[in-house]
Amino acid sequence: MNRRRVSIFGATGSIGQNTIDLIARNIDSYDVVALTGASNITQLAKDAIRLNAQVAVTAQDHLLTELRSALAGSNVEAAAGKAALAEAASRPVDWVMSAIIGSAGLLPGLKALEQGATLALANKESLVCAGDLILQRAENNNARILPVDSEHSAIFQGLVGEDMAAVERIIITASGGAFRDWPIEDLANATLAQASAHPNWDMGQRITIDSASMFNKAMEVIETHEYFDVRSDQIEVLVHPESMIHALVGFNDGALLAHVGPPDMRHAIGYALHWPERKTLPVERLDLAKIGSFTFRAPDEVRWPALRLAREVMARGGLSGAVFNAAKETALDGFILGMLKFTEMSEIVDQTLSNMDSKGGHIDDTMTLDNVLHVDHLAREIAQHLIKQRAG
Repeated sequence: MNRRRVSIFGATGSIGQNTIDLIARNIDSYDVVALTGASNITQLAKDAIRLNAQVAVTAQDHLLTELRSALAGSNVEAAAGKAALAEAASRPVDWVMSAIIGSAGLLPGLKALEQGATLALANKESLVCAGDLILQRAENNNARILPVDSEHSAIFQGLVGEDMAAVERIIITASGGAFRDWPIEDLANATLAQASAHPNWDMGQRITIDSASMFNKAMEVIETHEYFDVRSDQIEVLVHPESMIHALVGFNDGALLAHVGPPDMRHAIGYALHWPERKTLPVERLDLAKIGSFTFRAPDEVRWPALRLAREVMARGGLSGAVFNAAKETALDGFILGMLKFTEMSEIVDQTLSNMDSKGGHIDDTMTLDNVLHVDHLAREIAQHLIKQRAG
């Protein structure tokens, strides 16, 4: 039996851990090449040893000694830093999980595509910041990108065997996050602990807060535009508190195909891992009679201004996605550190986009990796300045 060579970037996060769960259940089918993480050295080393990985990489240079110590007595190499991440991503594999959070995941993803791997893409920022670049890199190297976000996996599955010319609209659903039922006037006083508690999904803190602010969904709207090459006016967002219907595809004959499944990321991960086959996955089988009903509501862009900003970014094009993401990540840092109110995050992003556009912020520069990273850097500096101004 041919064993598939796999690497997992962002192995210690929720997506990475769910990927490891699936691979570990059938470890004889895989050769694990690289696992990467950030500061959770104990988990990274434990998984690398358990899966007999070739190399474990921490993104934090100063943690290399700790990683080496944790791997002592094993055959797993230890490495650290950006260059080590790029080197690990360049190692020949068949399949790569890209689950590094933030724009830091862009370079490893590009390196994986350069050697023809299938890239299971959970890193939203790659398509938002550099959609044209990453899609062209895949095409040039006969590589494939498979979506891992539950919404985009659902869309992908709904389009199997279909003609894109027949697609009228794509509807992605949103749980609404922690504050979907809060009075709007109370949102400014939302605490970090309250924003970090998701009603349906078990995710990391940053993405949970992004769900509450709907920045997570705003990113997914832009991803849908980039990956499926559909117009922004074809993309709709629908609040669906049960998180059972992940997306719907609407066709020119009036049909709507809905993807229904439990709120368990192992479905989307498993679909990408086994594609083009379907294989048994350890996820809940829904009892629709027990569930009884699904509910929907239109999103309120006063409550969730991130959705409006996403449409502005798609209309502006160029490198505005990189500005949007950098400002969003910086504003989120500000909220976590107590420098911003919950509602001020979207204001910082809006102001950063305006400032970058009005000051020759390179939004219309050619989309290269260097230019994306340069714009990312400039946007973060502007956002940080705006946050400090507010904090006094």
